[in-house]
Amino acid sequence: MLGVHKMFALVSQKEEPARVTLKCFPSDAEVLVAQYESIIPGYYMNKKHWITISLTDELSNQMLIDLANESYRLVVSKLTKREKELLQQQ
Repeated sequence: MLGVHKMFALVSQKEEPARVTLKCFPSDAEVLVAQYESIIPGYYMNKKHWITISLTDELSNQMLIDLANESYRLVVSKLTKREKELLQQQ
């Protein structure tokens, strides 16, 4: 059986502070980058569609969870019907 090979989050634990890169709507990314010091355009990613968050405690845990969930939804929304079916089987 083939799996679905898409990424919605990239975690970097070896840097200090740790960072997470998430997919984001471009308009939301602009606002978040402007509003928070710990958020920059996606590091080594498409800077229009990804943000990188330094885990410095500037953002609440709930906000991080919400951003991760939105990233997941954005990636899943672009999957083919077959990939979505495979994902539901896992």
